[in-house]
Amino acid sequence: MPESTENKAMSSAAKQLSNRRLPPLSATGSSGNKSGGSHGRSTPPGGGGTSIPTLSDSISTEQVTSYLDENPDFLENYVLSNVKQDQLERWVIRGAHKITNHRETNGLDNEVSSGDKTNSLSNWKFCVHSDKKKMLQELTREIHRHPNKPQVLSELTNCVASAISADGFNLYLVDECGNDIYYFKPNSNNTKSSSVCTRKIGPGSTLAAYVAYTKQTVCVDDVLGDERFPEGVAVGGGIAKSVLAQPIIESSGSVVGVVELYRTIQGKSFAAEDEEIVSRYIVWATVAVYYAEMYHTMTKQRKLNDFLLAVTRSVFQDIVSMDTVIMKIMNFAQRLTNADRASLFLVDYKTNELYARIFDVGDGQGLQKVDGTVHKEIRFPMDKGIAGHVASTGETTNILDAYKDDRFNRDVDRQTGYTTKTILCMPIYIRGCIIGVVQMVNKLNGVFTKSDEEAFETFAVYCGLALHHAKLYDKIRRSEQKNKVALEVLSYHARCSEEEVTECINMQTPEKIPGLTTFEFSPWSVEDTRKPVYVLYMFKDLFKTISTKRHEERFDLEYLMRFTLTVRKNYRNVPYHNWIHAFSVAHSMYTLIKSTNNTFTPLESLSLFVACLCHDLDHRGKTNSFMVKSDTPLAAIYSTSTMEHHHFNQTVTILQHEGHNIFNHLTSQEYKEVLGNIKKFILATDLALFFGNKARLKELADKKEFVWNKEEHRSMLAAHCMTAADLCSMYKPWQLTEKLAKIIMEEFWLQGDEEKEQGIEPIAMMDRDKADQLPQSQVGFIVGICLPCYELLANILPETHPMVMGASSNLKKWKELAEKQGAEKETQSEA
Repeated sequence: MPESTENKAMSSAAKQLSNRRLPPLSATGSSGNKSGGSHGRSTPPGGGGTSIPTLSDSISTEQVTSYLDENPDFLENYVLSNVKQDQLERWVIRGAHKITNHRETNGLDNEVSSGDKTNSLSNWKFCVHSDKKKMLQELTREIHRHPNKPQVLSELTNCVASAISADGFNLYLVDECGNDIYYFKPNSNNTKSSSVCTRKIGPGSTLAAYVAYTKQTVCVDDVLGDERFPEGVAVGGGIAKSVLAQPIIESSGSVVGVVELYRTIQGKSFAAEDEEIVSRYIVWATVAVYYAEMYHTMTKQRKLNDFLLAVTRSVFQDIVSMDTVIMKIMNFAQRLTNADRASLFLVDYKTNELYARIFDVGDGQGLQKVDGTVHKEIRFPMDKGIAGHVASTGETTNILDAYKDDRFNRDVDRQTGYTTKTILCMPIYIRGCIIGVVQMVNKLNGVFTKSDEEAFETFAVYCGLALHHAKLYDKIRRSEQKNKVALEVLSYHARCSEEEVTECINMQTPEKIPGLTTFEFSPWSVEDTRKPVYVLYMFKDLFKTISTKRHEERFDLEYLMRFTLTVRKNYRNVPYHNWIHAFSVAHSMYTLIKSTNNTFTPLESLSLFVACLCHDLDHRGKTNSFMVKSDTPLAAIYSTSTMEHHHFNQTVTILQHEGHNIFNHLTSQEYKEVLGNIKKFILATDLALFFGNKARLKELADKKEFVWNKEEHRSMLAAHCMTAADLCSMYKPWQLTEKLAKIIMEEFWLQGDEEKEQGIEPIAMMDRDKADQLPQSQVGFIVGICLPCYELLANILPETHPMVMGASSNLKKWKELAEKQGAEKETQSEA
C-alpha cells in the first residue's frame, strides 16, 4: 500500500524510536530533582526516602509553584488529607469553567491539548455530577446530530482521552466482514478504502490489530519492541510511548472497533485507574453505539414498514387470481429496488422447470401476460440461468454485468427482445421450500446494493405469503366448484341398498361360465340382473392370482358385491356410456388378460379390470370439449381430461364408502400401487392422449425393443389395452356392431342438439341432420383409430388378433353401406 503523508508515521518500531521527541529540560526547581511528569517524584509527608526541603519564612509565589510542580505527590496527598470535598468540588467547577480544549495536533488529528477553546465534547471530565449531566446532554445532542456508529465512537473516544489526560488517541473500526481493521479519520468519508491504515486482524502487525484479535485490553509502558505487535501504534507511533488500547465489544461478542490512547515520553505511564475509567467509558460507548444503531435501523425499518404495509393492503385486499398477485408483487419489487424490470418465476417441481406467464416484455406497456393469453408461458430448466441457479441453491445473487456471467440465460432476452445489464435475484420461500424466484433487472441509478438485498429479503417473506394465499384462494375456488359437483352427484346417485346386496348374495355365482373368455362373447346378451354376478365371477378369478399371507383373505365377497352394485348405481341412464357399456369394456379387458397368459402382473391385471369397470362413472353423455365450452363446474376443476379425472374421483369416492373398499386386504404399498394404476388407466381412455401413447409404443414394437420386464413398457401397453377395450363394440359381430353404432350416435346427436340450442355449430358426427353420413363416419373411425389400435396390440400380443379380424370384417360392411348410399345419391341426382 503506497504511503501517504499521514501513513509515513506508520512504520517499524525502530523508525518510531528515531522519530521520538526528547523531553525538555526543567526550567525551575529547588532540589536538583529536575525531571518532569512521572519521573523523580518526591515522597509525600510521612513517607521514607527523599527528605522535603526546608522553606524559609519569606517564600515567593514562584517558589511555591516551582516546589509543587516538582513534588506532585506531596500536593496530591495534602489536598486529599486536608481539603474538604465541597471545597474540592468548588475548585473543580471553577477550573472546569476556565479550561478550554484546543488541539495542538503537531500534524496529528487526535492529539489532546488543554488549549482548545471550542465547545467539543472532550470537555467531559471526570468531575462532579452537575458537570457530567451537562456533558451527557451535549453528548446526547451530538448523537442526534450524527446518529451513526463511527461518529458516536469518535466523540466518545475524544471524551475518554480527555478524561484520563491522554496526549493523543486513535480510533479503529472493524470492517463488515470482520477480517480487517482500519483507521477512522474524523470528518472523512469513513470508508475502509479511504483509510490511511488497514491491517488484517491478528498478531504480528499493529497493536490495534492485536487487540481486535485477542479481544483483551492491552496497557504497556513502552509500546516499542513488543513482539506481539512489532509495528506498534499505526498512527502517531513517532511520539507515543505509554499506550492503553481497549476493544469495543458488542453484546453479541463481536468486536466493532479498538480505542487506542497514548502518552508521549514526557507523560506518565497509564495506571490501573486509567484502565478502569476507560473500561467504564467503553461500556457506555457500547450502549451509545447500540442506541445510535437502533435509531438508524428504526428509521430505516419505519420506511420499510410503511412500504410493506402498502404491499399488504394492495395484495391481500384484492386477491382475485394468481396472475393478479404476481403482477402486484413485481410492481412493488420494482419500486423497492428502483429496478427497470422485474420478473417472477415460479417453480414447477414436476418438470424441474421455472415458468412465468407474467413478464415485463419491455415494450413500454409495463407488466402483462407474455402473449396476451393464459396459455403461453416462458419456461426453462431449473439448472439454467441466474434464476435457475437461485432456485436450485437458494442463494441470493447480485450481478453487476449479466453478459459476463456464464450462468446468465440469454434465452429470455431473446424471447422478449430486452437487454439485461445488472441483476438482483432472490428466492421466495414458503415453509422452507422455494416456490419461486424474483429477479430485478437493471437498476435505474447504478447497481444493486447490500441494502437492496436486505430490504428485499424482508419483502420476499410477504411475497411468499401473498403467493401462498393466492394458491389457497385458487384451491378454495376449486373446492367450491367441487362441492357443486358433489352436490349434483349426490342428488342423482346413492349407494346400493341392503335389499340389492341381499338379492345379489342369493344369486349363486357359477363355478364356470362357458365362452366368457372369447372375443365373440356378447356382454349385451347377459340379463341386467345377472351382470353383477358375472362381475363377481371375474373379480374372484383375478383376485385368486394375488398372493397374500393369509390365503383366505384375498378378498371380501360382501365388499365386492357392494362395490359392484354401487358402481352400477353411479352410472347415469344415458344412451351409450352407461352401466352396460362399463360391463362390456370390463369383460373385454378380462378376456384380453385371460387370453394372453397373464403377461401383466396380478396387481396390474386387477387394476386394469377395475379401471374398465369404473372408466365412465357418472358419464353425462357429453364429450370433454362440450364440458369445457359450456363452462361446467367439472371443466373448472379439471382443465384437461375433464370427464376422465371425474371418473377416477368417483371411483375413489366409492372405495371410501363403508364396506366398499375391495382392496382392504392388500398392503399399504400394494394399495397405493393399485390406485395409481387405476388413475393412470382411466385417464388413458381419453382419445386425446391415445395418439401420443400409440406412437411411442409403435416405435418400441417396430424396433423390437419392447421388454416385458420394464414397468414403463408395460404401462404404455396397459394404456393401449384400455383404448382397445373401450372400443370393443367395433370388433363384435356385425349385427351387434351396427346396433351399438346407432345407440352411440343417438348420444352424439343429443349433444349436437344442445349445442345448437347454445348457438354452437356441431361437428358433422354430432349433427342429427347429417345422420345419413353414419357409414362414412364409421369407415373413417375404424380406419383412423380402431384398426391401428388393434393391429399394434396384435403385434405385441398375438392372441388379440381376433380384434383385428372383427374390426376388418365390420369395416368391409360399413364400406359396402357407404358405397350403396353413394350409388343411391347418384341415382337420385340423375333422376
